[in-house]
Amino acid sequence: MRVAIIFILLLSLTACTSKLAYDNLDWWVYWYLDDYVELNDEQEERFDDYLTNWLQWHKRSELKRYENQLKTLKQQVLNSELDYDTVYAHMNDVRTHWERVRAQISPELAELAVDLTDQQIVSLFATLEKDNKEEEEERQEFLEQSEAERSEKRIERMTDNVEERIGDLSEEQKQIIATYNEQFVATSDEWLQYRRKIQNAARRLFITKATNPNFVQDLTYLMQNPDKYRSEDYQQASAHNMKVGATMIVEVASTLSDSQKKTLVENIDEFIETVGKFQK
Repeated sequence: MRVAIIFILLLSLTACTSKLAYDNLDWWVYWYLDDYVELNDEQEERFDDYLTNWLQWHKRSELKRYENQLKTLKQQVLNSELDYDTVYAHMNDVRTHWERVRAQISPELAELAVDLTDQQIVSLFATLEKDNKEEEEERQEFLEQSEAERSEKRIERMTDNVEERIGDLSEEQKQIIATYNEQFVATSDEWLQYRRKIQNAARRLFITKATNPNFVQDLTYLMQNPDKYRSEDYQQASAHNMKVGATMIVEVASTLSDSQKKTLVENIDEFIETVGKFQK
């Protein structure tokens, strides 16, 4: 079971179907979970109880935070107040949102893990390693391209992401993205090493599950302290990329046309409306 199950699904919801998806998040969680471990009837019953509580907590405790952040962001866009500190603070807030979800669900996920059978554990880690190998293959295919091709794809991906929120970009804005593209540090290899390191740590815990009286606490600690398993280089590169990303956003924001600002505000309004519906 991954701590990220619920968070990934929450982030993947799109505005057009988000209310329906949020209201049926239990089904989506089971659909995702089924790829990694098949629960028996008793385990499903316990998981249902926990999931119901998680969703109630999330609706009660978290959604208003998201709505408030979006409303603040909207006013900052309207007032042209998106400086570096403001954008970086929003990035930190998003990370903090995830950390609260992780802190809330980790202890009970660890309790559920106690009842996993040996076969379920073997299947879980085999599937995780299969994912790792697929990531390696994709990474190798990417590296087989020329540097120019890789750079072009990164720029295209970033451009598409920005255009999705503000509309067509000017040549100046495209150049800003192209310039900052060169400053990002690749972290794919370090990310995969981190995945394997934390998965191996979890595997070692599961091996001692039957004899370790502190299994739940140890597994909870592992899930709540992932930075312990990230290399120093990976943490530094991630911090660098976050700063570069914030600076790029600020520069693009400083060049928004009236039409682009209107489109951005409309997008934010749509998210605000969607989060508001979640709370009903």
